[in-house]
Amino acid sequence: MLLPAMTLGRTATDAPASPSLSPPVILILGDSLSASYGLDRESGWVSLLEERLRERGLDYRVVNASISGDTTAGGLTRLGALLDDHAPALVLIELGANDGLRGLGFEVIRNNLAQMIQRSRDAGSGILLAGLRLPPNYGAAYTDGFQAVFREVAETESIPLVPDLLAGVAENWDLMQADGLHPTAEAQPRILDNVWPVLEPLLESSR
Repeated sequence: MLLPAMTLGRTATDAPASPSLSPPVILILGDSLSASYGLDRESGWVSLLEERLRERGLDYRVVNASISGDTTAGGLTRLGALLDDHAPALVLIELGANDGLRGLGFEVIRNNLAQMIQRSRDAGSGILLAGLRLPPNYGAAYTDGFQAVFREVAETESIPLVPDLLAGVAENWDLMQADGLHPTAEAQPRILDNVWPVLEPLLESSR
């Protein structure tokens, strides 16, 4: 289903009359997939996002609050302070993979994601959710149900969804590190290209 684009940041009429007004913030709340696990931080997709924004003259500040090993529960615990500190225009939530790797119930993941979305919304932030997948050895029933959680949450909460953060990556072993879980540096531009078509309309609407 097509979702309406959200306006990020303040409009000219909303902005206070201050020449030092800082650019709106994009907060990335994620795990190792966004924290450049096993890579130089500069080669990760979040750093590549910063570069693309600069190249296209889009005045946003990216705050990468991703922590390797984090879960939806961990993100929920950290989110309040991040919202207070950064007042982000947009929160991109990329969490849940570690929940799935631990075999947590779908309802736990769903509820944590929904609470993060509501807290971000209450703070005046737009929200973008990244869909994730698990390795096939977890069995079709669990892996299919896991991926469905993200679609269901996005539809219920009426927020944009990146359908699969690792589309075109996870199925290509040449783009995965030796652990089979984390993408290589060569995969990072593809990850950004998976995010960008959903993110860009939100940025365009705020120009």
